[in-house]
Amino acid sequence: MSLGFAVGVLGVLILSHAAYSTIQYQYLLKITDEQFSGPPINVVLELIAGMAFCTLAALIVPGKFLSILPHSDENRVVTLPANLDFMIFNHRGKAFPLDMDLKFK
Repeated sequence: MSLGFAVGVLGVLILSHAAYSTIQYQYLLKITDEQFSGPPINVVLELIAGMAFCTLAALIVPGKFLSILPHSDENRVVTLPANLDFMIFNHRGKAFPLDMDLKFK
């Protein structure tokens, strides 16, 4: 188990605890006949911490990006798929003119 995965699990646990605390707080307010004006500050801090941990884990877990080489033979499609039923050639792209002499300023 990597560090990023552990941080992600911790973030989900913190978010789950914040949700449970908010539900428990609402139930307590219902018993005391008070209005719910928002979650307590400790729940808001838990939400921020849980979101930060989950975001950090989402950035750490996927790993390193690999570069795509445009002239590599591995990127080329050399054969058509076996099932040609889903290939569509009649689409809105034919409405565009073939010669587009647009000049950007």
